[in-house]
Amino acid sequence: MRNILVFALILIIGISGCKNKKAETKANRIVEIETEFGKMKVKLYDQTPKHRDNFIKLAKSGFFDGTLFHRVIDGFMIQGGDPSSKNAQPGEYLGEGGPGYQVDAEIYTELFHKKGVLAAAREGDDVNPDRKSDGSQFYLAQGRVYKSDEIDKVVESINDVRRSRIFNRLGKKEEGNMQELQRRGNMESLQEAIDALNKEVDSIWENEKLKLTEEQKKVYTTVGGIPQLDGHYTVFGEVIEGLDIIDKIAELERDKFDRPRKDIKMKIRVLE
Repeated sequence: MRNILVFALILIIGISGCKNKKAETKANRIVEIETEFGKMKVKLYDQTPKHRDNFIKLAKSGFFDGTLFHRVIDGFMIQGGDPSSKNAQPGEYLGEGGPGYQVDAEIYTELFHKKGVLAAAREGDDVNPDRKSDGSQFYLAQGRVYKSDEIDKVVESINDVRRSRIFNRLGKKEEGNMQELQRRGNMESLQEAIDALNKEVDSIWENEKLKLTEEQKKVYTTVGGIPQLDGHYTVFGEVIEGLDIIDKIAELERDKFDRPRKDIKMKIRVLE
């Protein structure tokens, strides 16, 4: 009986140890992005497991190796991950390639666009209302540092733009009906339609509003970033070493497509 209990205890400890080991190998995985300017270490968030695991899968397969940072905007971000960029000719437009699938959005308010975050590129809301991410294209945020006395005004401006976009998108659906009511001179019904539209817009806008915490405001006024993208794109990691490399790539001369005139190739590997 004693031997059975000892065996059972060993078995339980062994199983527990395996579980802990498995969890440790997956927790906050680190990848390295190598460029001619140096290497960046990037921590992938456990909070976004679909994006984390997809990025690791692609990196381990060598998918990113030899691809370019094909879109660069100083003061905004640097973008890569297009497989068609591997053998691209000078001046060729890039940004349409991918692995042939999308990744479900994993958007959280606490994961915001501070400088150095890794986020997924995607198609716009008009064709991608669920905000699914491109299967491979990503960007590293640069943005800018905001003054402490302007951040609230910036947020207000961003929210005005967001509401206008919602109004325009929904307004297109009602445009024909409103024009007909106006043609008939039915102004009462027209006003009712406008009021209903504004009510619907406000309902959606309430969820779309950018609301920064005091800590987030502090980051945007010290480290910097891109607050206008918050809540609309999946952020799934951050640079923990080599942040200055983003600036070096971002300031390169670029063509009309925002592609650097000098090819900046990358190699990505997973650091176990």
